[in-house]
Amino acid sequence: MNRWRSQRATGRMVAAGAIVAAGAIMLTACGRGDGAADGPESKGEIDDQPATGTVEIWAMGNEGEVLGELAAQFEEENPDVTIDVTAVPWESAHDRIATAIAGGETPDISMLGTTWVGEFAATGAFEPTPDGLVDEGDFFEGSWNTAVVDDVAYGVPWYVDTRVLYYRTDLAEAAGVEAPTTWDEYKTFAAALKDQGATSGVSLPPGGFDSWQYIAPLAWQQGGDILDADGETFTFDSPEWQEAFEFYASFFEEGISEPVRLEGGEIEQKFISGEVGSFFSGPFHVSLLREQGGPEFADKFAVAMVPGADTRTSFTGGGNLAVFDDSENRDAAWKFVRWLSQPETQVQWYDISTDLPSVEAAWDDPVFADDPYLSVFGEQLTDSKAPPAIPTWAQVSAVIDQELEKVTRGETSVEDALAAVQQQAESIGTGQ
Repeated sequence: MNRWRSQRATGRMVAAGAIVAAGAIMLTACGRGDGAADGPESKGEIDDQPATGTVEIWAMGNEGEVLGELAAQFEEENPDVTIDVTAVPWESAHDRIATAIAGGETPDISMLGTTWVGEFAATGAFEPTPDGLVDEGDFFEGSWNTAVVDDVAYGVPWYVDTRVLYYRTDLAEAAGVEAPTTWDEYKTFAAALKDQGATSGVSLPPGGFDSWQYIAPLAWQQGGDILDADGETFTFDSPEWQEAFEFYASFFEEGISEPVRLEGGEIEQKFISGEVGSFFSGPFHVSLLREQGGPEFADKFAVAMVPGADTRTSFTGGGNLAVFDDSENRDAAWKFVRWLSQPETQVQWYDISTDLPSVEAAWDDPVFADDPYLSVFGEQLTDSKAPPAIPTWAQVSAVIDQELEKVTRGETSVEDALAAVQQQAESIGTGQ
């Protein structure tokens, strides 16, 4: 089984919420309806006959490097098909896809970071998922929704990510506290870990790149959201976002979280040394901590679902698979996507890649159900959510990152920060 490395952690963060760099190609919507009834439709159902011909797929990061091993099994089951995998670095993937769409030189399938779906679907470049290809009820709800734009699914979720709370069990035991379930318990818990000698009871990013992934769940947990029910009106001026920002900022105001962002490599070492008592992260950190901490560290940390308010909702991301509308081998492309969505295939894929299954039935396998770490991620995925699949999300989320950093540094008030987020989000629009 392959193990995660620090560079994989970086790639995973990009997959979960890539921010489009300034000057990146902006794509305009075309051929879009207001809903499923008058929106785009697929070109028809996919039969059960063996796949044939060549299928070209772009996969990013580690997935691109190891997908060939899994694809070989599909080729054995379908002797007349060839799966041609192109590995694309995450840092160049967004612009490469945009350029391919603009030039009409796309592969059959592309892997997508979940927050890219709305932007690229707006171009009309992807075929909607054929009826009957998969059952959306087989997937985690939050994960499936990352593939849906205006009630139309474009492709399917391939693997999922979510965040849980990592904490030092020895510090918690010494402090006489247990893993928190509520906001109040969370604050008390983190402060108690600090009292046991940790420099910070919890490590939180003080704004900046992708910090929206930490603050948005706090609004979701109270019933708040990013867009109103109409899907067109931003709601950053709501009480739920006010509470979320105030609660998050309190960890910096009270010195429970350090005022700097800990990067990959640094967070692991400070957690192992006991300088950081807890932090939020995805599944890749389990193997990183085991490797870097050694056998003696395995009993000193655990994971728990995120503490919450009315719910314990966490952020979900991952990677999706979408078939281009001008695919030269459309049937075989969808057959490969369907095969990758089967529970048994997803278990095999985890063994190769350590990517978590997007299909709930795969989690019944003992590999996940009997693992004290992975089983928590499975439970968290039943209460996880992604941002709206709108073309402008990268721009809007960058504003949240910027204003949250001003708040944690004491440069502006929560009220002024959210007013700025609301105003700029309205100016940017949803792109729909």
